[in-house]
Amino acid sequence: MHRAVPRFALLVLLSAGCSGPLSGTGDDTTPEAGTGDDAAVLDGAGGGSTADTSPPRAHDGASGADGSPASLDAGDRPTPDASPDASLTPRQKLLAFIQGISGKQTMAGEHNRESSQGDFITAMDTVTGHYPALWGGDFLFEDSEIKNRPNMIHNLMSGWDGGAVVSLMYHACPPTQGESCGWDGGVLSSLTDAQWSDLTTEGGMLNGVWKSRLDAIVPYFQTLKDAGIAATFRPQHEMNQGAFWWGGRPGAGGTSRLFQITHDYLVNTKGLDNIVWIWSVQDIWSSTDNSFDFGLYDPGDGYWDVMALDFYDGAGFTTPKYQAMLAQAGSKPIAIGECEVLPTPAEIAAQPRWVYFMGWAELIQNNDTNAQITATYTAPSVLTQDRMPGW
Repeated sequence: MHRAVPRFALLVLLSAGCSGPLSGTGDDTTPEAGTGDDAAVLDGAGGGSTADTSPPRAHDGASGADGSPASLDAGDRPTPDASPDASLTPRQKLLAFIQGISGKQTMAGEHNRESSQGDFITAMDTVTGHYPALWGGDFLFEDSEIKNRPNMIHNLMSGWDGGAVVSLMYHACPPTQGESCGWDGGVLSSLTDAQWSDLTTEGGMLNGVWKSRLDAIVPYFQTLKDAGIAATFRPQHEMNQGAFWWGGRPGAGGTSRLFQITHDYLVNTKGLDNIVWIWSVQDIWSSTDNSFDFGLYDPGDGYWDVMALDFYDGAGFTTPKYQAMLAQAGSKPIAIGECEVLPTPAEIAAQPRWVYFMGWAELIQNNDTNAQITATYTAPSVLTQDRMPGW
C-alpha cells in the first residue's frame, strides 16, 4: 500500500526534492516547531559538499550556542563503559562497542542529507557545544549527489578520525530506472510483482541492475576499509513503509530478501567485512493484526547486527514501541534509526536499550528548541563525539 506523505514532509520534499518523514497512518500532525531566538541556527557550510582538509572535528564541549555552559561538560561526564579492543577488526571493534553500551549509554547521532541543504552535523555542535557521536550520510539518488559521494565519505571519515561512528544509508532509485532519478516517481514508486521476482532471482535482469548499483557504492566502503574504518549501513530502510519502491513487501520473498541479496553481495562477493548491518523498520501500526508487524520483515538473525526503528507516526517514543522492539530484537542492540524530534533525557533514561538516536537533518532544528537539543546532548548517559573512546 502506498502511504500518504504528511503535509510537513511534503513541504520539505517540494522545496528540496529529497527524503523526509513518510507517514504510515495518514496522520498529518507534526510536533510544534521551535521558534524565535530559541530555534537552532543551521550552519550553511554544505554538509561535505567540498572536500574537507581541516583537522578531525572535535570540540571542548565548553558551552552551547549562546555561550552558556552545558549541563555537563566533557570533563565532568563519565567515559563510555565499553572501549574498543585493539586486537579486533574494525567491524568487530565497532560491534563490540555498540553491544557494550546497550542498556547503559546512547550515542547521539545526526544525519546529513543533500550537500546543498547545509551541514546539520556541525549545526549540533553550534547549538550544544558537542558534535554527535554518530555521523550520518546517504549515497542518495540525484545526479549531483551521486557525484558528491567522494566528498560525503571524506566528511564522514573526518568524523571517525575525531572519534565518531560513520553511519550510511542509500535512498536508491528503482532498478527499472537509471542510477539517478527523481524523488516522487523514483524513490517513491513501486515495482510490479513480476519485476520484484526478477529483482530477487539470481540471474534476473533487474537482479543484475541492482548489483550494478551496489558496485557503484563498493569503492566507498573499500575506501573506508583501506583506512581501517568500519561503518554502520542501513539498506532498504523502513522495510515496512510501502511508499518506497523496496518497502512494504512482507515475508521471505519480500523486502527482507532484497536486504539478504544486498548483504551477501557486499560481504561475500565484494569482501566488505567492515560493515555493521542495521535492519530498519518504521513505527507503522498494522490494523490487520493490531500490532507492529516487524517480524514479517526480519531478514534473519545472521543478516543484521542492530535493529532500528524510525519514529514518524507523531506519537513519539512510546512504551509499546520500545517493548515491541525489545521483543523482536531479543538480546541484540536496538536503535532509533531516524527521528524528527530528539528523545528527552527522561525518555532515554526510561528506555536505556537504545544504543543510538539519529536526528533527521533539518527536522531537529525545525521541531526542537536549542534548549531541548542541548538537554538531550548533555544528558548523563548520552555519548557525544568528545566522549567517545577513539578507534
